[in-house]
Amino acid sequence: MSTRRLTVAAAQMGPLQKAEGRDIAIARMVALMEKAARRGAEVVVFPELALTTFFPRWYHENLAEADHWYEHALPSNETASLFDAARRLNIGFHLGYAEKTPDGRRFNTAVYVHPNGEIVLKYRKVHLPGHAEYDPVRRVQHLEKRYFEPGDLGFPVVRAPLGAAGPVNIGMMICNDRRWPEAWRVLGLQQVELVMLGYNTPSLNMENRGFEAHHLRVAHSHLSIQAGCYQNACFGVGVAKAGTEDGHELFGHSIIVNPQGEIMAQATSWDDEVIVAECDLGMCELGRNTIFNFARHRRPEHYTRITAQVGSEAPPAWTPREG
Repeated sequence: MSTRRLTVAAAQMGPLQKAEGRDIAIARMVALMEKAARRGAEVVVFPELALTTFFPRWYHENLAEADHWYEHALPSNETASLFDAARRLNIGFHLGYAEKTPDGRRFNTAVYVHPNGEIVLKYRKVHLPGHAEYDPVRRVQHLEKRYFEPGDLGFPVVRAPLGAAGPVNIGMMICNDRRWPEAWRVLGLQQVELVMLGYNTPSLNMENRGFEAHHLRVAHSHLSIQAGCYQNACFGVGVAKAGTEDGHELFGHSIIVNPQGEIMAQATSWDDEVIVAECDLGMCELGRNTIFNFARHRRPEHYTRITAQVGSEAPPAWTPREG
């Protein structure tokens, strides 16, 4: 094991109601950052769309009516106190938010911010779930495909200074990305050591196309993160919004996972909560140098279907030989 150790915090947030402004969200986030710093954290990870309610559950015919949910610049007057807190506490932070670019494009975005307030890395969500038009059959809308376009930055990894550990290979995902092994593998191929991941996931599957048990919603989330960390020899910090938000339940269960797929820490409430774990980054070396030594064992010539094909296709039928 190496001596590269990093203390990370997952700052789970309880619900943010539609009527609550950014001032309320940011005051809570600063309090969580302060608590994380008191517990020795050098990096704190906030959820997806941390500054607002999960607004894709609300339909707007005119997209301009949704503009108030988006950030047009970071830092802004409203978010400046987060950046000020990072400098004051000497702590880096991951922030998920809705981004509207100067040319009018809309993304579900996350950034990692250095303790000096500089944005080190930006990621835009690639795997957008849900639908684009109002669906009268659904009990709750999930309009991410209406309010965002798929991310255009790929899955970047950057080597950046994080606390006493020194330079660390960091990458990011957002919510539904965690369910796609391709996303983890692209990060793994860049020797990612720490994946920061925010989510807002409902306790019920709202598609109305069959039953998915409540407990399996959490199990599938954890399974995806644990498998991704194990198969790519990295740490993962999966951070949720939780509780009943605008009448709809988000399941929480934020976790910190090590490169062997073990949960090191888990949130136990549906409210604002900080969980902390010390990550020995040397643990990434075992998987990377043995079973998941990509240079030695990968066979990409047999994986072409993954990038050449979008939907699944039925295989050819087997027919017995005559005679």
